[in-house]
Amino acid sequence: MKIVSTNLSYKVIDVCLTATLLFVFGCKKYSDENISPSTGSRIEFTLDSLYLYAKDIYLWNDVLPSYSDFSPREKYAYIFPEINAVNNELFDLSQFKINEKTKLPYEYRGLLDPKYSYLETNYKQNTKATLSASGVVNSGIIVNHIDNLTYLYIPSFPPLNTLRNNLDSIFIDIAKQRPRTMVIDLRYNKGGYIETAEYLANLIGSSKLNGKIMYMECFNSTLSTGKAKILKHQPYLDINGNYVKINGRQATMADIDFSEKGNTYYFDKKGQLESIENIYFIISGSTASASELLISLFKPYYNVKLVGQKTFGKPVGFFPIEIDKYSIYLSSFLLKNAKGWFDYFDGIEPDIAIDLPISPELGDPEEVGLKNILRDLGRNKTSLSATNRKKYTGRNRHDNKIFDSDKEMPLIERRLKLTLGVETLNTQ
Repeated sequence: MKIVSTNLSYKVIDVCLTATLLFVFGCKKYSDENISPSTGSRIEFTLDSLYLYAKDIYLWNDVLPSYSDFSPREKYAYIFPEINAVNNELFDLSQFKINEKTKLPYEYRGLLDPKYSYLETNYKQNTKATLSASGVVNSGIIVNHIDNLTYLYIPSFPPLNTLRNNLDSIFIDIAKQRPRTMVIDLRYNKGGYIETAEYLANLIGSSKLNGKIMYMECFNSTLSTGKAKILKHQPYLDINGNYVKINGRQATMADIDFSEKGNTYYFDKKGQLESIENIYFIISGSTASASELLISLFKPYYNVKLVGQKTFGKPVGFFPIEIDKYSIYLSSFLLKNAKGWFDYFDGIEPDIAIDLPISPELGDPEEVGLKNILRDLGRNKTSLSATNRKKYTGRNRHDNKIFDSDKEMPLIERRLKLTLGVETLNTQ
C-alpha cells in the first residue's frame, strides 16, 4: 500500500505485517459516527472499537450487522478473562461471510477461532521453534541438480535481508546448470515474508516477465475508495517506530492508498537464470500463505504442476490495528494473480495426488514426491545421485521453525515494507 501524496509506501503481506504500531488508546473509543455509546469501561470501548474497525477494514465488511444488532457490549463485556471476550467477538465477526462453494464461513475451520484473522497482546512472548507432529526437522535449503532439472527445497520465507545473499549464491550455481525444469519443494513451508517469495519468483522467472503483473492486493470498497476514516486514529510509523509527517502533520493509516492500482506488483528479473520452462511444486496441507502465492503468481506464465496433497488455503492478508493492549489482524485483502485468480480458500488441489512420507530424504530422486515428478517427465533414471545434494543450513534463525499447529502459522507472516527512495525492512 502506498501513502498518498508522498514518496513513502506501506506494503502489507501475506501474507501480513511485521511491525507493531505502538499506539494504545486506553479508555477511548475510535469512531467518527455516533453509533455506539460515548461512555463506558475500558473493555466496553475495546469491544466497540473492534467492531468499528471491522466495519471499515474487514475484507467481508459488507455482511456485518449494524452496531445495535451486533451489540458487542451486551454479548462480550462480562466474559472473563478479558482476552476471551475479545477473541469471542473476533471469532463471531469472522463467521458472517459464507463461502457458497462450501456453505460454510470463509473463516471457518472447525475450531473456536478464525481460520485467518487473529489477535495478539502487545506483551509478546517469543514462540519457540518446535518439531512438527511428523517429527521432521527443517534443516534449511536443499538443492539438487538432476539432468536438466533443479530441485529446490525451501522451508520458509524469512525476512529477505537474512536470505538474499544465500539465494543469490544458490541461483548463480543454478543458472550455470541451465535447467529447463524447476522443482520447488514447499511441503513444510507455512509462509513467511511475501517479499522473500517475490524475490524467489524474480530469480526463477525469465526476463520476458519484466513489467508483467505478479499479483495484486485487493481491499474492500471502503478501503479502496479512501472511506475508512477510522484509520486516522492509527499512526503511521517509520522503520524505527517513529512518527512520520506529511505536509507538517502526523501521517496515519488513513493516508495509505488502498486502491487496486496502488497495490499491483510486477515482475522485476533478478539473477541470470533464463532457462526455466516447467515448474513443479511439491505441496501439502502445511503449504500456506506466501507459499501458495508463489504457486499462484506463476500459473499465468508457466506450465505449473503440483504434486502431493492439497494446500492449507490462505489467499488473504492483513495489517495490524492497535486497540488498547491488543494487535488485531483482521483479514483485509485478497491476493490475486495476473488472471485475477484467488479462489483457493479450501486449498489448492494437486495435479498428481500422492501421500508424502513422514521422514523423507529431501532432494533424493527416490523420494516419492520427486520420484513422481521424474516419472511425469518420463525419466526413470537420474545422472546424479542423492550424494550430490547441497544443503544450505544455519543461514538464519527461521530455518528450523516448524510449528505445531495452524494457530501458530500467522505468527511468522508479518512484514512491514517502507520505501523512502530505497526499500527497508523491519525485522524482529
